[in-house]
Amino acid sequence: MQNILSNIIITVNENLFVKNPENSKLGKKIIEESIILIDEIGFENFTFKKLGERIGSNESSVYRYFENKHKLMIYLSSWYWSWMECRLVFETNNIVDPKEKLIKAITIVTEKVEDDSETLYVNESLLNKIIIAEFTKTLLTKEVDDENKVGFFIIYKRVINRLIEMINAVNPEFAYAKSFASSIVQGALHQHFLKDHFKTITDCDEHNSPTRFYLNLIEKTLL
Repeated sequence: MQNILSNIIITVNENLFVKNPENSKLGKKIIEESIILIDEIGFENFTFKKLGERIGSNESSVYRYFENKHKLMIYLSSWYWSWMECRLVFETNNIVDPKEKLIKAITIVTEKVEDDSETLYVNESLLNKIIIAEFTKTLLTKEVDDENKVGFFIIYKRVINRLIEMINAVNPEFAYAKSFASSIVQGALHQHFLKDHFKTITDCDEHNSPTRFYLNLIEKTLL
């Protein structure tokens, strides 16, 4: 499974970068270290100057790849959702039973992410923490409609559309497949955040994971 994923090229909207970071050693270093730095200091405190100092290069070298840190953040998000989509495709491909396939898919998009050693310059575990903490910031902007039109969020929406198809396969009569699927994907991030920071307003903890919560919700709602 991991060997198959390692041969898949993660695709990201080319409008997000000036120069494709996947095509050079420095570009991959920028991606690798930006994930580590954002995890350490948060997106608000993250700057290209700090990133340049971390990779031992000029700030201008980062700008040769990304116009600004907002587009870098959307790039990282798109990479994450593209990787997640690959997992959904390959880990559910041979599952025939619609219920079993949906359960597997829900588990994938809601569970805690472990680092995939096959992608040497991307720590998926750290990237997952960033997505949990920062992803909504890429959406809640004045430019979101224009960015959506040029396809900045198309991979994120593809992940949700795959869940919609699986929900419809399990229960074609369910009237809220789109709302349910998008709520699961976004809600899982929120529950992970609450579990770590606002423990008194979530039932998710070390014993009850967000995955367990959403599988229970699926069972009670659809099955």
